[in-house]
Amino acid sequence: MIEATKVLGKTLVASPERRQEADVDCEIVSRVQAGDVAAFDHLILKYRERVYGIIYNLTSNREDAADLTQDSFIKAFQSIQRFGGQSSFFTWLYRIAINSTLSHLRKSRLRSFFSLDRINSDEPVAKEIVAALTDKTGADRDTYVRELQEKLNDAMQKLSIKHRTVVTLFEIDGLTHQEIAEVMACSVGTVRSRLHYAKQLLQSELQPYMRR
Repeated sequence: MIEATKVLGKTLVASPERRQEADVDCEIVSRVQAGDVAAFDHLILKYRERVYGIIYNLTSNREDAADLTQDSFIKAFQSIQRFGGQSSFFTWLYRIAINSTLSHLRKSRLRSFFSLDRINSDEPVAKEIVAALTDKTGADRDTYVRELQEKLNDAMQKLSIKHRTVVTLFEIDGLTHQEIAEVMACSVGTVRSRLHYAKQLLQSELQPYMRR
């Protein structure tokens, strides 16, 4: 049985590596702002997959994720002179990507969160879910995964887009509460409140299914 309390049970703290990463990014941004346009390619290569991943987990559509990822970097490049270093480039870029994605979701009303290949990947929302599949094989496992996908989709669809975004940033991409607050332009308390609400809903929705 999967313990639902583990679904949102992580606590992440900003690491020295993350701070060092921010310093390196700032140096590259300064070069771009000074006219070294080619230096921006380093930032694209560094963050392209991470930006794509966060957008894909919000849209569950590869084509949309690819288009929105490209759009996010274009917007970041066009606005690079306005980056003042108040936050890390990583946070600033994610804010652009999230805002573009939220706008897209509102327009297209895409409400799906998970896809089957995400459930089968190495980065599910709860790794314990995959662990629960180890005693299932063949058709039983495939059936279980599909049913679980439907339950997860149903549960996530009951969350607002903002709540889904916070869950995605925390569980999938591993951002800290502070980083999520900067990306979402809200307080750390609001981030914690949204995560708590999402945790309660997911526990309520998934626990009866896990007890089968």
